[in-house]
Amino acid sequence: MAGTDLSIHKFLRYDVKMDSKINAPLSEKSRSFHGLGIAPIIMNELSRLGFQIPTPIQLQAIPPAIEGKDVIGVAQTGTGKTLAYGIPLVQKLSQGRKYGLILVPTRELALQIDVEIRKIGTSSRLRTAILIGGSPMGQQLRSLRSNPQIVIATPGRLNDHLKQKTMHLGTVEILVIDEADRMLDMGFWPQIKQIVASIPREKQTLLFSATLSKEIMDLAGKYMRLPTSIEIAPSGTTVENVSQEIFMVRREDKMRLLEKVLSERKGSTIVFTRTKYGATRVMRGVKTLGHSAAEIHSNRSLNQRKDALEGFRSGRYRVLVATDIAARGIDVKGVELVVNYDLPSQSEDYVHRIGRTARAGATGHAISFAMPDERRDIRDIEKLIRKSIPVSNVAGFSAPEAPFAQPANQRSGGRFTPRKHFRRGGRRDFRQHR
Repeated sequence: MAGTDLSIHKFLRYDVKMDSKINAPLSEKSRSFHGLGIAPIIMNELSRLGFQIPTPIQLQAIPPAIEGKDVIGVAQTGTGKTLAYGIPLVQKLSQGRKYGLILVPTRELALQIDVEIRKIGTSSRLRTAILIGGSPMGQQLRSLRSNPQIVIATPGRLNDHLKQKTMHLGTVEILVIDEADRMLDMGFWPQIKQIVASIPREKQTLLFSATLSKEIMDLAGKYMRLPTSIEIAPSGTTVENVSQEIFMVRREDKMRLLEKVLSERKGSTIVFTRTKYGATRVMRGVKTLGHSAAEIHSNRSLNQRKDALEGFRSGRYRVLVATDIAARGIDVKGVELVVNYDLPSQSEDYVHRIGRTARAGATGHAISFAMPDERRDIRDIEKLIRKSIPVSNVAGFSAPEAPFAQPANQRSGGRFTPRKHFRRGGRRDFRQHR
C-alpha cells in the first residue's frame, strides 16, 4: 500500500490484534448501496430518502458490521458515519435480537442520531430511547418501558439510570461508541470504561472516531475482538471543499471585523468561541449588528439548545454562536461560513469546527481570527492539517507583529510538542470551558 500507513503504526504500537485493515480513499464513490449485504426493506428506505451512493466510510464499514464483526472506523467529520453504523444496527436489531446501545458525547448529537435512525427504521417499526441530560427522567423511563431496540445515550445520564437501576446492560448485543476521541477529551473515559465493563463480552462493538489515541486503542484491545480497522483519511484531514484563511487582528477589533465579514458574506454562519461566556457576549454583539442569532453551549438548557439548532437549520437564525460542544456531530446542511472568533484550545477542534461547512459535497469557507501572540497556535493547526493557511489583510485591521518563538525542536533538538492547555492530571481538561 502506497504512502505512510499512519493507523497501522498506532495499532501495532498499542498491540491490538486486528482482523483486517482497510484504507479507503476519500474520492471513492463508484459503487451503490447494492452488494453491501443490506436487506431489501432498508434498501427501499434508502431509495425513498434519496441515498444512492455510499460515502467511503459507509462503503467500507457496512459489510463487516452486517457480518457481525467488530469495527474501528476513522473518518473525518461530515462523512456519513451515522449511516455507516446505523444501517447494520437497524438491520440486525429489527430481526428480533436484544438491543443496541449508542454512546455519544453531546445531547445534540444524540437527538440527531435518533432522527437518522428512525428514518431508515421506519418500515421496521424500530423503537428508540434517548437518555440525555436536560430531558425529563419520566419521559426517559416511559421510553425504556416500551422495550426499545436502540438506546442512544450520553455517558453521564446513562450512569444515572444504572445507579437508579432503571436500566440494565445485560442484554446489550451491539455497542456503538461514536465520536470516541471527543468523549475522551470531555472527561467521559472513566464512565465509558465502567459502562463497557458492565456489558456482556459476547457483543459486537462498533467504534468510530476522527482521531486515535492510546486510551482509545487500550479500550479497543481490551473489549474488542479482532476488529476490522477502516481509515478513510488520516487524523487532521480537513474537508476537501472548504477554503480557509486567517486574519491577524487585535482582540479589541474582533467584533468590528466580524461585522465586516457578516456584511460581505450573506449566507448562514457558525461563529465559534472558546468559552461559553464568550459565546453569550458575541451572540449579543451579533444581534446588536442587526443579524438574527442564537447560542449553543453548556449553560443553555436542552430546550434552548434545540430551539437554537432548529432555528438555525430553518433559517430563523442566520448566525449560530457556539463553543466546541457543537464542533462535532451536528449536521446542518447549507452552512456557508464558519468563523473561528477564537482559535480552539486544541488543534484537533479546528478540523471539526470547519467541518460544519462544505458537508455532503457542498463548498464552504472558514475564517479564523488570530491575535499576534497566537502564531504558535496557527503553526500547530497547520502541522496537524499538513497545509499552510493563507493570511489575509483587511484595511484598518492589521495587527502588530509579535515575537515568534522558535520551535521547540529547533531550540533543543528534541521532538516538537504542541502547547498544552488547561492541564489536569496529565490530561487536557476543557470541561469548564464548554
